[in-house]
Amino acid sequence: MGLRAVSTQTLQRLPMYLNYLKALPENKKLNISATMIAEALGLNHVQVRKDLAIISKGGKPKVGYVTDLLIDDIEQYLGYDSANSAVIIGAGNLGHALFAFTGFSEYGLDIVAAFDTDESVVGTTINGKMVLPIDGLSSFCHSENIKIGIITVPAQKAQEVCNMLISSGILAIWNFAPIHLVVPENVLVQNENMACSLAVLSKHLKQKNRE
Repeated sequence: MGLRAVSTQTLQRLPMYLNYLKALPENKKLNISATMIAEALGLNHVQVRKDLAIISKGGKPKVGYVTDLLIDDIEQYLGYDSANSAVIIGAGNLGHALFAFTGFSEYGLDIVAAFDTDESVVGTTINGKMVLPIDGLSSFCHSENIKIGIITVPAQKAQEVCNMLISSGILAIWNFAPIHLVVPENVLVQNENMACSLAVLSKHLKQKNRE
């Protein structure tokens, strides 16, 4: 099945559908409809139907999708069936935790190396993978054809690191630094802003406490 472009919003929903489908009990995994998925996740059934129609041709009226085949279609579309190699810049607490996490492979991500400027961590290994000096970033990315970079450095260093990644051939950046990165149009940045997430949680709690 040829890949079709989808919106960022659809891309953010597809992993939700996948996680729901994978968590279904075996006795409920034969067939499923877009409406059933929408009701379970509290989403609009028309939107779910449109999302699934883009990435799968398996849906049939009054029957729905064969669940296992729909899982395969979503995983293939998201690239979970093939590994994408990545590097992480910043081997501090957060970077160390991400580098050590083995669950990314389930989502087609393989963090093959970490880079840092701290001489106390350069040369060490985390789960058998090496922390390398930052001056070797470009040559490593080009030789290993790395296209994904993960930034876990402080905000004041993030743009500099971002520029280094771009000059090293990186086309997608997962940014954990609380700062807006300036990148060329052909480079995608996915921001994970923990401060924003905590602000939303805090606001929710304050509202609930007033009720």
